Amino acid sequence: MTRILVVDDEPQILRALRINLRARGYDVEVADTGAAALKAAAGHPPDLVVLDLGLPDLDGAEVIRGLRGWSGVPIIVLSGRAGSEDKVAALDAGADDYVTKPFGMDELLARIRAVTRRLVAATPGMPALRIGRHTVDLADRTVKRDDGTEVRLTPTQWAVLEKLLRNPGKLVSQRQLLHDVWGPEYQRETTYLRQYLAQLRRKLEDDPARPRHLITEPGMGYRYRP
Repeated sequence: MTRILVVDDEPQILRALRINLRARGYDVEVADTGAAALKAAAGHPPDLVVLDLGLPDLDGAEVIRGLRGWSGVPIIVLSGRAGSEDKVAALDAGADDYVTKPFGMDELLARIRAVTRRLVAATPGMPALRIGRHTVDLADRTVKRDDGTEVRLTPTQWAVLEKLLRNPGKLVSQRQLLHDVWGPEYQRETTYLRQYLAQLRRKLEDDPARPRHLITEPGMGYRYRP
C-alpha cells in the first residue's frame, strides 16, 4: 500500500484529502506544520509527500530541502501561490510536481498516479546520504569524507550500513539485521552487531562515543537517524 504524507495547515483540506485518498486505497498520514512533517517523514518514511508551501512555521521550500537532504521521496506541492517564481523555487528545491489551489480532486489524484508510476518504473536506488562529515553513495558503494578522501568498508560493514540506510528513521531489529546480513541461522549473535556498529561509528561518526546517526536502541536494534 502506497503511504502518502499530506502536509497542510488547513483542517478542511487535510480532512478532505485524508478521506479521498484512503477511499482509494492509500495509507495516509497528515501533518499541519513543517516541523511535524519532517518528524513524521523521518519516523515513518512515506512513499509520496503532498505539501502545502504556506505553513505556519516553515516555508514549504525549506521542508523540501530538509527532505531532500536524505530522501528521494516524490513531492507534489499543493499551494495557493500561483506565481511562476514560487513554482520555480519549489521545483528547484526538489519538488516533483506543482498543483495550484483551488484544485480538483481528480486532477490531484491523476498527478499522484503519474508520480507513483514514475516511482515504480525508476531503477531502485537512493540519493547520496550524509553521516557526519561523510557522503555515502549506495549506488556506487563509496564513502567519501568532505576533503574527498575515500573511506574503505568491508563487505560485511557495507551490508550492515546499507540495511540501516535503506530504512531511514526506522528501527531495524537485531534479529532482522542478523538474518539479512549473516543468514537465517544467526539469531542470537548480537555481539556481531555491536562489533560492526562500533567499527562503522569509528569510521563515519564525528564522535563515535556519542553517535548522532547510527543509533542503538538498547535491547531492540539499530536505527539510522538522518
